[in-house]
Amino acid sequence: MGKRKKQAKVLRIFRKVHRTTGALLFIFFFFISISGLLLGWKKNSNGYILPETQKGTTADLKQWLPVDSLHTIACSTLHSEVSPDLSLEIDRIDMRKEKGSVKFVFVDSFYEIQLDGATGNVLSIGKRRSDFLENIHDGSLVDDYLGSEGYFKLIYTSVMGISLLIFTITGFWLWYGPKRMRKANKA
Repeated sequence: MGKRKKQAKVLRIFRKVHRTTGALLFIFFFFISISGLLLGWKKNSNGYILPETQKGTTADLKQWLPVDSLHTIACSTLHSEVSPDLSLEIDRIDMRKEKGSVKFVFVDSFYEIQLDGATGNVLSIGKRRSDFLENIHDGSLVDDYLGSEGYFKLIYTSVMGISLLIFTITGFWLWYGPKRMRKANKA
């Protein structure tokens, strides 16, 4: 088999791998790209995707209330202002010293309560759509639904990462291969 035929065969194989992988994983790439695009804009969404961090009264931690007091205020605010049926399980507490505020992010509801660290006043009650988008983006949403304790997420991210690498290699070769063959013909 001649050199040109070998190159053409490699191109056909790469084209088939590229096309088949793309067809099989289209829906996953669709969700990853849309959620990734929205996550890229989360801090520039005027508080729609990610609530803006509010400013408290002081950045001096000595003047702040104890965390357990702030936690109690956040939990009672979630139940009184959003819904008494929501879980009070905390996903994380985000202390923004420079802004003088504390964010309490709840696990199941994607809500956050922002409090003034010193006074305990409620600065903001917001839906964290970005957390939901992150769960779509990394496969956690399906993982939680299936109860697979992280295994689906690992498989999903591995398959998608390897697929993206394959797309990059085959896509480059589908672009470069014909150029190389034309150049060899001219020589």
